[in-house]
Amino acid sequence: MFKKLSTTATTAAILSAAVIAAAGAVPASALSAPLSGARIAAHFDLANGQMPENIALAPDGSAYVTFAGARQLARLSPKGTVQVLATLPAPADGGVNTPVLGFPLTTGVVRAHDGTLYFLYATGTADLTGVWRLRPGGTPRRIAALPATGLPNGLDLDRRTGTLYATDSVLGTVWSVPVTGGTPTAWSTAPELASAGFLGANGLKIHDGAVWVTNLDQGTVLRIPVQRDGRAGAVRIRATGLAGIDDFAFTGRGDRILAALNGSSEVALVRPDGTHSIVLTAADGLQNPTSVALRGSTVHVGSAAYVTGEDPNLVVAHLND
Repeated sequence: MFKKLSTTATTAAILSAAVIAAAGAVPASALSAPLSGARIAAHFDLANGQMPENIALAPDGSAYVTFAGARQLARLSPKGTVQVLATLPAPADGGVNTPVLGFPLTTGVVRAHDGTLYFLYATGTADLTGVWRLRPGGTPRRIAALPATGLPNGLDLDRRTGTLYATDSVLGTVWSVPVTGGTPTAWSTAPELASAGFLGANGLKIHDGAVWVTNLDQGTVLRIPVQRDGRAGAVRIRATGLAGIDDFAFTGRGDRILAALNGSSEVALVRPDGTHSIVLTAADGLQNPTSVALRGSTVHVGSAAYVTGEDPNLVVAHLND
């Protein structure tokens, strides 16, 4: 799949837009407090499009992964066995009109307490782009259409209100959708969500009464409070200087996060005051990481190898505090 993509303008755009700070020699491992014991837990099949874009963890230790290039949703067992749960239908045009990227891809995924999976699919076509649902033992079904001119990317569920929030990296929008499905609402179109020519609003998490969003082009972490009436409050920039930031996860220590830096193949620890340090690098196995997820003290980092074209994988490490 990567060889096919590498001949297109899509990959050229990715190569030019991603900030590859680690160009040249492979960097030394940055593994340091609060992480230890980094290792590659699973390798995926690049030739078949198994480029992990997002991760949702389950209580039994399994991980649900979207494989972008394969248009798939899969379960990764605690032992590393991959089980494909769904392959979404290909758009009639092959996905060549998917904004910016030029290929159809599954992106954000979140798991509800009952095991239902919600995930995003971007195709550049009106009949498929949107929010999808897969119930345990069921078949995938689109529950909300999103604009074909956009690129839905990050996703999270506010379990308190039963609302799904999704970023659109092309339209610079955060959408809200009832967990039951229906018509989406442009919850925020703040200028801080806009792209600078490639991809803007990217990762998304619900945390402490707010929607937190990263902006890949701007290298920022944003906090958007959810007001009492459910509308979006004023955006506050919480961190800058994070070139190529993709998805992220909170560590459980206040507003501290671990963020995937796609172009440079790094993971950054971002502190509540906005400062950051690099805690994982390509030397730890990262290859264009796209997402971070935590369960207990175990950190999971998915690498899609979009640019390296070598080894899409899952790196795990121990969070010490």
